[in-house]
Amino acid sequence: MPESAAVAWPWLRARLAGLRPAPRLGVPAADQPQARTAVVTDSAAALPAEWLAAHSGEGALTVIPMPVMVGADIYGEGEDDILETIAVALASGVAVKTSRPSPGQFEQAFRAAKARGYDAVVSIHMSAELSGTADAARLAASKVDIPVDVVDSRTVGMAQGMAVQAAVAAAALGADAAMVVASALGQADRTRVLFYVPSLEQLRRGGRIGAAASLVGTMLAIKPLLAVDGGKIVPLEKVRSAAKAIARLEELVAEEVRLHPVPIPRLAVHHFGNSAEAVALAGRLAADLPQCEPAQISSLPAVLAAHAGLGVLAVIVGHDLPDEIVSELST
Repeated sequence: MPESAAVAWPWLRARLAGLRPAPRLGVPAADQPQARTAVVTDSAAALPAEWLAAHSGEGALTVIPMPVMVGADIYGEGEDDILETIAVALASGVAVKTSRPSPGQFEQAFRAAKARGYDAVVSIHMSAELSGTADAARLAASKVDIPVDVVDSRTVGMAQGMAVQAAVAAAALGADAAMVVASALGQADRTRVLFYVPSLEQLRRGGRIGAAASLVGTMLAIKPLLAVDGGKIVPLEKVRSAAKAIARLEELVAEEVRLHPVPIPRLAVHHFGNSAEAVALAGRLAADLPQCEPAQISSLPAVLAAHAGLGVLAVIVGHDLPDEIVSELST
């Protein structure tokens, strides 16, 4: 996945170039009116550190850390060894919980965007079915005097991250807030999350398994494959061994890629406590799907790792918007 500040997604760059207002005769280019939209998100988006460093300048993108409670202690995404702390806690039976960021954190981010000269903010968050983060952002938006559009991505992880990347690319090319929102939602709608967990216990404890609850009674005998659909975690299949579950996960990813071959999909692999398995999985996907760029590999964000538990493998398949759909969004 491109992580250079100079690279924008071709479909978005080509379409948004036509959205900029025509230059006004006699007015220097530097003085031409341009939309100035800042993007805010939460750390569940799992954005790559290198990409963040390249796109967060001048407040164009702000990431609000999601809190994780381990026992009586509260941690924020990005703190040293937080994933190791969560892993040790889960292995030893210490309670691990998560919470939404405070509305005050969002209010501060929104006010900072205005102070930097932005005209509007688009705030993109993990599924409202799984977290109250979007509600916290909406409460903050009601208290500031800059227009804020709060977007429920209805997904998580790098699927949410791809929506954020689309929004940032749109904003960087001068799109107004409405087009930035449309770009984010359009990308999120075309991004799939498929994942395997060795056990449903941590998801059950956190109340995040939704329709997958029917699997809990047999969770010791099966290895579940799950997906994020409509903002919720839903069951896909029950498989009798870890090896078969991971092999089936690869098959489902390949089916998803081949179902929508154009534009070429982008892949990401998340893991928690099993990086070697993630590297091996990404290698097999690269061999089976040579048309795709190699998958980006990263640990789950702490807020998601706390619920998925150790040993999770997630694959995100992102399909960029075809030109005809982008054209509809921009009219």
